[in-house]
Amino acid sequence: MKAGVMENGLVSSVDEGTPQGGPLSPLLSNLVLDELDRELERRGHRFVRYADDCNIYVRSGGAGRRVMRSVTCFITGRLKLKVNESKSAVARPAERKFLGFSISSGKEAKRRIAPKALLRCKQKIRELTRRTRGISLERMTKELASYLRGWKSYFGICETPSVLKSLDQWIRRRLRSVIWKQKKRRSSWHLANSPALSVALPNAYFDSLGLPRLSAG
Repeated sequence: MKAGVMENGLVSSVDEGTPQGGPLSPLLSNLVLDELDRELERRGHRFVRYADDCNIYVRSGGAGRRVMRSVTCFITGRLKLKVNESKSAVARPAERKFLGFSISSGKEAKRRIAPKALLRCKQKIRELTRRTRGISLERMTKELASYLRGWKSYFGICETPSVLKSLDQWIRRRLRSVIWKQKKRRSSWHLANSPALSVALPNAYFDSLGLPRLSAG
């Protein structure tokens, strides 16, 4: 409770609440919001909650707005808690995300990785594979592999394997580009997708470096 929060590399104290990311926060959320779970069950709602993140599923937009108003009143009136209105909305499942996932639209709903989660993944990969880091390819691949294994253990349960396959291709193309830049050649990103460089640096080469594949193929 006294740990504070870190912003832009500086630690500042907090006057109320628990530190963001601390293990106490989800524990207290489950204790306090257990009453909300019981209320939603009593009303017959279909819902899913993890810590203070909750989705309630209804049949129409009108029903969603009514439920939003009544549940907000319950949370603020009965539980004496604040509702983050900027992060709350009535929308179709495909338009919302939950713990990094969303539901695809169409006849067959599938669990997919939310666009922002994919964007964060690519940003992290770019950071780990910056040529200006001044480290060897072996060390770069080792650090990247560690991140990808953890990422796959969480997001690998998605039901859109084509997304993982596309990400696999993008990662290996980026590494080919890094290798080509180390040789001080131009147009490395364009050449990294060429058949010649794919033959010279096949996926099996990155397998030998210990880089895991996100997709099955």
